[in-house]
Amino acid sequence: MSPRHDPPRVVITADFDRSIAAELSADFDLTVRPPDGTGRSLAEADLGDALAGADAVVCELDRVDPATLAVATSLSLVVSCRAAPVNVDIDACSARGVTVATTPGRNADVTADLAVTLLLTTLRRTSAAEAWVRSGAWSDDDVFEPYRLFRGPGLAGRTLGLLGGGAVGRRVARRARAFGMSVLVYDPHLSDGALGDDARLVPLDELLAQSDVVSVHVPLAESTIGLVGAAEIAAMRPGSYLINAGRAAVVREDALLDALRSGHLAGAGLDVFWTEPLAAGHPLLDLPSVVLTPHIGGASDDVVVEHSRQAAAALRAWAAGEVLTAVANPGA
Repeated sequence: MSPRHDPPRVVITADFDRSIAAELSADFDLTVRPPDGTGRSLAEADLGDALAGADAVVCELDRVDPATLAVATSLSLVVSCRAAPVNVDIDACSARGVTVATTPGRNADVTADLAVTLLLTTLRRTSAAEAWVRSGAWSDDDVFEPYRLFRGPGLAGRTLGLLGGGAVGRRVARRARAFGMSVLVYDPHLSDGALGDDARLVPLDELLAQSDVVSVHVPLAESTIGLVGAAEIAAMRPGSYLINAGRAAVVREDALLDALRSGHLAGAGLDVFWTEPLAAGHPLLDLPSVVLTPHIGGASDDVVVEHSRQAAAALRAWAAGEVLTAVANPGA
């Protein structure tokens, strides 16, 4: 659908890079609102007449739902600043002929960084060591006590098993190789040789049996919910580790807790949880072998710059009548 106004009217409610917005303002009539983080319908946002006259919307947390579409009668493009547009009613947009574009891989690098951070922190126990230092426990009575308390395995020569060889998984593989690790990948959507020299594709059972560390990077789908349950964790090497900076639902919570309590798993590093925020008194909080971060895999200004860049490219392609590179509803 072609823009109805000249220049096209665009409402941006996503966190957006200022310099990229300034460049866009030369060719688009922009209304930029800072994100409020509530995840409410755009129809409930304080946008005045801007939404009613918008040809395109760029959003991240705000929802584009039937109520939004009822107000935004000129709308023909939604850019969701996410890899999966979970904030957009795809069916409602398709029925209206509204194209829904996405920003794939916007946080792949920083999420890979965090996954490796969790891996290092969990194996080398750096969070526990820092807390111990801050507590004042290090004393002249035994200056070598931390050397005994906080021993952990190195990475060189060990095997990392990645569940998923997509944008994040591939980046984690390259980082792990730099540490001297061997990398195995389970991904039924990839063919042999797809990962080059960075990793070797193997079946799930082989990956679990051979990996010293297993890291979760598969997308959330019916086929991946509960992919790692009690049987899969039992098949992992005794004393191995599990890292999850991807999707919590891929790993069965009760099975993970049992394996950590029994010592079958030496530890876990988690950035995602089955219920967020993590409730006070949750059993994970009592396990010293677990490193916890509050879902910060994509918490980086670099992510904002990247999704702003991709959103700007989508707007320019749409305005020029060109084919968009990442569309959630191509039939629209």
